[in-house]
Amino acid sequence: MPTASNRSAPAADERKFPVAQTERIFYDGPCGLCQRFVRFVVQRDRAGAKFRFAPLDGPTFESVVPIERRAAVPDSMVVFTSDNRLLIRSNGVIHVLRRLGGFWKFIALATSIIPRQLRDAVYDFIMRIRYRIFGRVDNVCPVTPPELRARFDD
Repeated sequence: MPTASNRSAPAADERKFPVAQTERIFYDGPCGLCQRFVRFVVQRDRAGAKFRFAPLDGPTFESVVPIERRAAVPDSMVVFTSDNRLLIRSNGVIHVLRRLGGFWKFIALATSIIPRQLRDAVYDFIMRIRYRIFGRVDNVCPVTPPELRARFDD
């Protein structure tokens, strides 16, 4: 019969730790507004446990989202959830705010009360004029500090 002194503890790789479910935010790389949104999320998800980021026109998007589902995706911002849903337009923004928690969760709740058609109409209007207001950025992934680079995919 083994005693406490001759039993060995399980190796670190044998222990079961819960894995945080990160979700992906795919964004229009050259869009100044989209890049600002990504920076907004990065600042509030400091640990990087909630979201990863990749441009919509990159290989990660092509490998994660099946071609038949890409047709309905707008060219601005898409959230790919841990349960394989694609959230677009205002639903995507509300989902991100909800996951950020705190005050942002309250903003998400308040915004979700507005009918989706109206929210999406406002979203679509802003997306149509986003380049005129926020500009176009040549660098899809701006200079990112080394500690944040691991959160971005191609």
